[in-house]
Amino acid sequence: MPKKTRAIKLTDRRGNKPWLKKKGISKYQIDTIEIKRTFLIVCEGQTEELYFRAFPVITARIKACPLGCSKSKLVECTKAIVADESYDEVWCVFDMDVKPDVVGQFEDYNNAIEEAERSGFNTAYSNDAFELWFVLHYQFIDQQQLRTFYYEALGNRWGFRNYDVDGKKRAFANTIYRRTLPDQPTAIRNAQRVFEEVKDIRPYHLQNPVTTAYKLVMALNEHLRQ
Repeated sequence: MPKKTRAIKLTDRRGNKPWLKKKGISKYQIDTIEIKRTFLIVCEGQTEELYFRAFPVITARIKACPLGCSKSKLVECTKAIVADESYDEVWCVFDMDVKPDVVGQFEDYNNAIEEAERSGFNTAYSNDAFELWFVLHYQFIDQQQLRTFYYEALGNRWGFRNYDVDGKKRAFANTIYRRTLPDQPTAIRNAQRVFEEVKDIRPYHLQNPVTTAYKLVMALNEHLRQ
């Protein structure tokens, strides 16, 4: 049920009360805004969780959960969460993360996407790494790469000797939304262009490079503070 708004007394409005002249958004004004959409975002890791939590949505409510499990297990856990509480939009966020010595990883990735779709969930999947989404803020990528390529590119961009260590620390991950925001329109265009080139390829693990994170970003952007 939509959250009820707090009414302003007619006598206050007519009296031109000082608190009605305040500029910007206060905690009291936020209470009057209707929550139009609820999002459940289930992620593999901390970086994704903190990035999506940082979106300053005002007409939506976000619950982001980092599970740190396999792709198929992540979808199964998502089912358990929505069995207890309903959401307007449910998103599963995971990446391929190729490991040559792991048997069955392609099947796990493909099955997770298919099962999420059968369950009515949205997917923000990436191949090979979620960090492709960040790199697309700064350059267009249409050649297959492993995550080490994206880590190096981001390390050079953000001044890290080792992104896999320093860039994944909680304190830094909390800054990524703000850091990438000016170039977000570029990233959306680049990600859409990449997706259009590979969207009909099956099985899904052959879509490389690809990231559908932009779809979740666009959905959240509809609820930002103006």
